[in-house]
Amino acid sequence: MKVMIIGAGKLGYRLAELMDKEDIDVTVVDTNYKTLERINNHLDVLTVVGNGIEIASLKELDIETYDLLIATTDSDEANTLICSLAKKLSCKQTIARIRNPEFSEQFSFVKNEMGIDHIVNPDLTTAIEIKRYLMKSYNFHTGDFAKGKVSIFDFNIGNMSRFIRKRLMDLQSFDGFLITAISRDGNLIIPNGSTELEENDMLHIIGKSKEVNKLAENLKLSRDKRSSKKIMILGGGKIGYYLAQRLETRDVNVTLIEKDIDRCRYLAVKLHNTMIIHGDGTDIDILEEENLESMDAFVGTTDYDEQNLLMALVAKQSGVNKTIAKISRPNYIRIIDTLDIDVAFNPVDITASEILKFIRGGKVVSVSLLLGGEGEVTEIIAEEGSPIVGKPLYELNLPEGIIIGAVLHRGQVIIPDGNTIIHKNDRMVIFTLASDISILKKMLSPNKGGRFSELWNRNKGIR
Repeated sequence: MKVMIIGAGKLGYRLAELMDKEDIDVTVVDTNYKTLERINNHLDVLTVVGNGIEIASLKELDIETYDLLIATTDSDEANTLICSLAKKLSCKQTIARIRNPEFSEQFSFVKNEMGIDHIVNPDLTTAIEIKRYLMKSYNFHTGDFAKGKVSIFDFNIGNMSRFIRKRLMDLQSFDGFLITAISRDGNLIIPNGSTELEENDMLHIIGKSKEVNKLAENLKLSRDKRSSKKIMILGGGKIGYYLAQRLETRDVNVTLIEKDIDRCRYLAVKLHNTMIIHGDGTDIDILEEENLESMDAFVGTTDYDEQNLLMALVAKQSGVNKTIAKISRPNYIRIIDTLDIDVAFNPVDITASEILKFIRGGKVVSVSLLLGGEGEVTEIIAEEGSPIVGKPLYELNLPEGIIIGAVLHRGQVIIPDGNTIIHKNDRMVIFTLASDISILKKMLSPNKGGRFSELWNRNKGIR
């Protein structure tokens, strides 16, 4: 597969990095030579100094030979035009990043008229993810799969004595759940039953959604079951706007703090049931005046990761139940778990996941990145003829970096063991290390064989 990425910003670089790990021929085009030089130093992809709007440049790169073009420049208009030109020059498919709220209500028209196959809006998608988290009754973040019947969530054991120096096989209260991986010191570990837990380990757990509340209570994670009815948003940018807009429809009292007066005027026109406060949200006096301590949730959505993280910590210390921060720097991913905030959302990773789902197509239902892309959780529908169908899992010789965490068979969720058999059209939720993604693709492709190292015996005792 040949993919051209126009725009080497955070999203463009992230996509190139992820595709570099797969069997994809990637070309990155940007007008900034230094940006491309950084990519050359880290990734095995082709880089070209050029402007995607120039037809001559696209022709010179033989755009007609590409399966996909992804436009990720900072300009919505440029991305739209680039995709339109590429499609007219016989590129097979195109994806455009479009962030402007005014565009969001016209996606269908823009796609049809401009020849764009898929549009991604990082800010809108992130706002939807934050809203989904805010509407849940527990503080930890979950990802929902298999039509909402399967959940995967992260649990930091901190210094809880019931976990420290305990083997996974000796843990209680995990019936019906599988510990697929452990994040430790910024690395992902695939555990077995004898793996001992250490302080501040982050457990990645998968199981039946209907059992999550029960497990949360057993682990004493449900600190407050009251719904979030009073929410403060710091930052009136696109994410803050999209989030407030969607919370207004859920009978939530929203207070939004923005320091740019012109932006406040814009928000006051667009939002009808949100309290807009003009001021610096990092000023403790303003937060106290707006009764921060009475809020059920606090969300930092400014353009500055440091502000979002710091003020989320301040909110937590003030007694706010749920605290959320938007981050975009990949190097902050590794420190989030050590901070006293509930969850952080990275628009770049959320958008990259959406694009990966589109690229893989077929029976891939969803893709979620873990720890900045070191691992993935993929939901996929089993196809007839793939090597995984019709055999007990113990016969598949799966590599240790691939774990089938849950199977939805005829409406019933199964937490599989070595004797489980995958049938055609079963939905599988699969955890995969980045290093094994190419093997996973072969394993799931119809009429492709291959040997895989034994996995399932290693997982005895984890369920």
